[in-house]
Formats: sequence, structure tokens, C-alpha cells
Amino acid sequence: MWQTYYTPTSVDEALRLLAEHGPEARIIAGGTDLLIELQRGVRQARVLIDVTRICNLDQVHLDDGLVHVGPTVTHNLAYASDLLVERGFPLALACWRVGTPQLRNRGTIAGNLITASPANDTITALWALDGRLTLQSARGERTLSCADFYQGMRQTALAPDEMVTDIAFPALGANQRGTFAKLALRRTHAISVVNAAAVLTFASPPRGGRPPLRGGAGDRSPTVTRARITLGSVAPTVIRAPEAEGALVGAPLSEERIAEAAGLAAQATACIDDIRAGASYRREIVGVLVRRALAALRDGSTGLTTGGSAGLTTGQAELPPDQPMLWGRTDGRCRRLAGRTVCHRDGGLEPIECTVNGKNVVVQGANGKTLLEMLRDDLGLTGTKEGCAEGECGACTVWMDGIAVLACLTPAPRAHGTQIVTVEGLAQGEELHPVQQAFIDEGAVQCGYCTPGFIMAGASLLEEIPHPTRGQIVAGLTGNLCRCTGYYKIVRAVEKAAEGK
Repeated sequence: MWQTYYTPTSVDEALRLLAEHGPEARIIAGGTDLLIELQRGVRQARVLIDVTRICNLDQVHLDDGLVHVGPTVTHNLAYASDLLVERGFPLALACWRVGTPQLRNRGTIAGNLITASPANDTITALWALDGRLTLQSARGERTLSCADFYQGMRQTALAPDEMVTDIAFPALGANQRGTFAKLALRRTHAISVVNAAAVLTFASPPRGGRPPLRGGAGDRSPTVTRARITLGSVAPTVIRAPEAEGALVGAPLSEERIAEAAGLAAQATACIDDIRAGASYRREIVGVLVRRALAALRDGSTGLTTGGSAGLTTGQAELPPDQPMLWGRTDGRCRRLAGRTVCHRDGGLEPIECTVNGKNVVVQGANGKTLLEMLRDDLGLTGTKEGCAEGECGACTVWMDGIAVLACLTPAPRAHGTQIVTVEGLAQGEELHPVQQAFIDEGAVQCGYCTPGFIMAGASLLEEIPHPTRGQIVAGLTGNLCRCTGYYKIVRAVEKAAEGK
């Protein structure tokens, strides 16, 4: 898929490599989109430049009123950031709704933004927050608004020699509230049929630090002085709804104002027809999402519960606390590499050196492979399964430096200098891991194909949360599919393993 894989240890070195290799090179962080595009031949890249081992690119911080998000901040790190939840809630909520725990451990906000699909959730949220992206190359640096960065369907202003080095937006103040909502065809791991974000500024902080209470024209709640409403998956790019925004300004949020704004938002769309939904359905859902988002801001709830067979439900906050990230006992950040840039290339002498199940291994000739292929083909560890090869099923779940990731979407050279654990490495001699034993005791092993992935996810969950609730167990297993549909016994097996801890 690629011929050369660089792992630089500084931004300057990454930019030098981009300038040297030009259009043949691509920056890779999570790679959850890029690897699929390379495998399918949608994109070509002879050179990959991995920036995940560069220090301080995975931080979220506040500076001079702006929230800054580093280019390697993953979706799970966003969920775990108190700063992002408090001062950029729509973006934190959008990150939580992306994919599954294993995907959120690798996928980055920057990658989601750069892919530039109009259905990508973080674009809609960042646009509503008035976000901007800083692009850097060996030639210099420039900062673009979302409106200037996005130029069409999967088209951006990013030049071949540039990388995103910062994502920033004005921190939400005490007189501001925002939220994000999406409609998908299932509860998790689903592309948005429609998504929407809203950020409102009030004349004064809402009473009790919360959005205005329900009321009509005589409501004493603060007047809306500014509104931003963005809509995704309804046009070639994410769009704003200026008429809907204007309808909210100058008065408190009332049922009449909300209904008017929702109707105007629906009229602002030039909805697309595709496999997920027709244009007329999307237009109707825009109105529903905007109305419920605005009602949530008015009533004091900060998000919407969406998904499921009915597609959309209402009401409560959608960023639940204490949800499993499947990063075990770590903080979700990968290990750094010190010293020189590492280069793995076809026919080169630089092997992939890592620790697999406690043993040091040196692998030659796996540069152009995924981690899944290296484990199975080069190391003979066939417990890790290929179920879909595109991050849908979780059968290839392994731990990389204690974090659960999908081996099918992880380049093999990314494992250089890391500690990998597969299902073969969970047992201690003849003694099975508690989750393995519980799967046997509870009859959770069915056809067995998905079982290694479930066991790795379940064991990671118990490393992170030794005594999880049933809801936390279900959330931790959302990245794994069972074709035998035997989820009840699988969940019970994890519960049993937790009872023995």
C-alpha cells in the first residue's frame, strides 16, 4: 500500500519530509480513514509520515480565550478532556458519537476534519464553534476558518506540503451554550444521516448557570444576541443556516422562535440523495434535529440521545460520565520515540522491533503491511482475526501500549517500539485470564470467530474499570460484532469475570 513509512520526532522534521516527498506523501495519525482509502485504491500514497510519536501534539489547552486542540488528540482524549467538555461541549459530544472505543483510541479530530466528508461529525461541531485550523509547511504558516478551509466534497485548502498543527476556537463563555445532535441508523458506529450543531450567545448568563427555562413571550430568560447553526450531511460541505440564526436573535428562546428557526433551517438545505436517506427525509430531519437541539439548550439539557431502530429519541444529556475508553490503566496517550527519525521502507534494513506478548521480536519485510497481517503472517499469531478489514467488527482488537486498537487499521510500522498484547498473551501459563475462563463457563464462545476480539475488549474494560456496571460493559463492547447474535452470554461473561476481581 505504501513503500516508505517515516516516524519523525519533531514537527520540523515532519514538514521537511513533506516538502521533500511532495504529493507522494501523506501525514498519518490514526489512519482509520486513510488505510481504508489506500486498501481500496481510492487514494495513492507512496510515503506515510506518522506524527503520533511527536511530543505535545495530543494536548488540549486554553490560551488567551481560545481552546487549542492538538493534531493528534484522539476522539477518546477529547471525551476525557474536562476543558473541552466545559468550554467546547459540541465538539466533545461530536467526538463521543464517532465510531467505537477502539476507533476513538486511534482516530483523531484532525483526521476527521481533513477527510472532509460532509457527514463527519466534528466538522459540523467545530464550524458552529467558529473554529479555525492552522496549517504549517516548510514555507510558513497560515490559519483558515472552516468556511475557507472546506472547498467541496472531500476537498480542502490543505496543500500537499502542509499539515494541520493546531485546531482552535473561542472558548464558550458563561453566557454561551452549545450542543450537537445526529441522526444515525444505529446507536453506535454509524455515519450521520443528518447532523446539526447550535451555539447560542445570550445577553447575560442564563439563570443558575443553565440555559433559559421554558417560556413564552413574557419569559424573563436572557435574550439571544448571537446564534450559529450548522448542518452536516445535507450538502457537498457542511453549511450554516443564516435565516434560522437570524430568527433567534433579539428575543428569548420561545416555542414560537424555536419552531420558526427549525423550519428555516430545513429550508436552508439542498439535501442530497444517497444510500442512507433521500433528500425529502433529510430535510424533515433537519427541522427535527434543530428544534430538539434548541429546546435542549433552552431547557438545560446539553445534548440529545439519538440512534436506535427508531432513529431518534429526545431529552437527556448525551455525554455520559465514566464511560469506558478501552485504554486499560493508561491515560490514552501513546509512547514517544526519542532520538532520530525512524524510516521503514520496502527492501530496507530497518526492521520493526517491538514486544509481543512479553517477548521481544524483530520483523523484517512487514513495512507495507497492517499490524494484523504482521501478527498473523510473520509471527504466526492467528488468534487475532480479520473479520471485515475496515474497522467494523472488532475481531482484530489487540492492545498497543495498553490501549485497545484495531489491528486491521494500524500500520505494522506503527508498532515499532511498542508493547503489543494479543489474545494469546492474556493467559498466565496454564491459567486462563478471568475473561477467557468466564467465556467458557458462561457458554459465550459460539462459532468462536469474534471471540478473541470480545475477550480483548472485555479484558481491557476490566483493566480500566474493575467493577463496571452493565451499561459500562455494553458500552465497552460496542466496537465488537457477534454474527451469532449471542450478546447476552458475552455480557454475562464479562460480568462474571468482574465479580471475581
